[in-house]
Amino acid sequence: MSERESASPQHDPGARLGDLFENLPAPTRQIPTVDNSAPTPGSRRAAREAAGRPSGPHDAHGTDPLSEDAPDTEPARREPSGAEALFASAASSQPDSSASSTTASPRQTDPAPPLGGGLDDLFTPPEEHAAAKGPKKKRRTGCLIALAIVLAIVGGLAAGGIWAWNTYGDKISEALGWGGAADWEPGIATGEVMVTIREGDTGGPVSTALYDAGVTRTEDVFYDYLINENLAVTFYPGIYRLQEKMTAEAALAALKDEKNKLENTVSITEGGTIASSLENIAGTLGIPLADFEAAVADPAAYGVTAPSLEGWLFPAVYTFDPEVTATQVIQRMVERTRESLATAGVADEDAERILTIASIIEREGRLDDFAKVSRVIQNRLDMDMLLQMDSTAQYGYGSLHEGVVSSSAEALEDDNPWNTYVHTGLPVTPIASPSDAAIEAAMNPADGPWLYFVTINLETGETQFSETLAEHEQGVEKWRDWCEANPDGGC
Repeated sequence: MSERESASPQHDPGARLGDLFENLPAPTRQIPTVDNSAPTPGSRRAAREAAGRPSGPHDAHGTDPLSEDAPDTEPARREPSGAEALFASAASSQPDSSASSTTASPRQTDPAPPLGGGLDDLFTPPEEHAAAKGPKKKRRTGCLIALAIVLAIVGGLAAGGIWAWNTYGDKISEALGWGGAADWEPGIATGEVMVTIREGDTGGPVSTALYDAGVTRTEDVFYDYLINENLAVTFYPGIYRLQEKMTAEAALAALKDEKNKLENTVSITEGGTIASSLENIAGTLGIPLADFEAAVADPAAYGVTAPSLEGWLFPAVYTFDPEVTATQVIQRMVERTRESLATAGVADEDAERILTIASIIEREGRLDDFAKVSRVIQNRLDMDMLLQMDSTAQYGYGSLHEGVVSSSAEALEDDNPWNTYVHTGLPVTPIASPSDAAIEAAMNPADGPWLYFVTINLETGETQFSETLAEHEQGVEKWRDWCEANPDGGC
């Protein structure tokens, strides 16, 4: 094996320099200014040629004059650039170990590096040179975009997780059994809080109200207690005085204790009157009866153009603050009546008339017959016929609440503006507080020719409606028979 063949590339300067030039990018189409046909001194080509043939005569340019690569003319002289001079100097300073290598003529210059390259291209390893081109940059850009998307998704998930925990952390912990007990320990209740129970509230809303006020430890513990214990509880509207950190059981006991109720609840019954209602309201709210009597004395103070507020105190359950006044109570009831009138489509100028008819309907008939009673009243009014309603005679005489259906002779004969046995038309004012159903019936009477009606069974409320007086008298006989058979029936 020859000396050149056994030499390591690390000990072959010409090979190292050739490797550098091997890495040059492809030359452009620019016409070179030097002869590049001859192998560059120290290049692999020169080494291969030197190894493949014996030394021969060389021309002044270091080429074989018999070679096909010999130039026909001498290339134009040009001064080497800084990079060319650098590599030319490096090549000339390294001796060729081959016996066939020659020394370049002074006129010979190293070929210029192809245009478009640079020092980075020279020192870039061959395996990285191709990878550094356009496709590599595109892949790097894609990776950066993918990385940005991944980071955005991870960041969004993290932010969503933080929000969910801050919002539902307690419920999540409770559902998974991570948190503490749902209820407070007995005996640690302290302080004082006010809890408001509204009309119609059931276990769920009450449980939330207790939690919001700081009474119970968790929002659902009170409701869960009712379900687990199978308790059916009616909650009455009002403001209750409780404590913080109460158990669900203790909270329920406190709500049932009337001593803890600061707010007072009163009711006006359907068919009730001012006389029968004021005393109960005054006693419940702890307000003197005289204050309520003064409050109802002037209907104009509430915008009512009538001689009395009878019929304007709507029958319902009301809840008032402890500091409420008698005037505020009456005002609230009158406003509720206006709401009912508006719902039924009653015009303001017809309010008193409709309330009067509705009050008679409320006192005379049962719910199923309200529309028929309304028709009887309307038919008689249209004929200018006496209404002859016992309830009006009793109201005017002051015996409406005696608990009997039949009227005394004195009541039927008393000449007062409410007695429809004496005066035609409607009473001067309503005779009671009508319900929504009675107001609706007064606005929409049933179709029919009836002029009479009588309740023939006070226990069931069965009522006979008649067109003629003869039919009506038959109905009255049925009523008398029932009363004889039921002496304690309220006849």
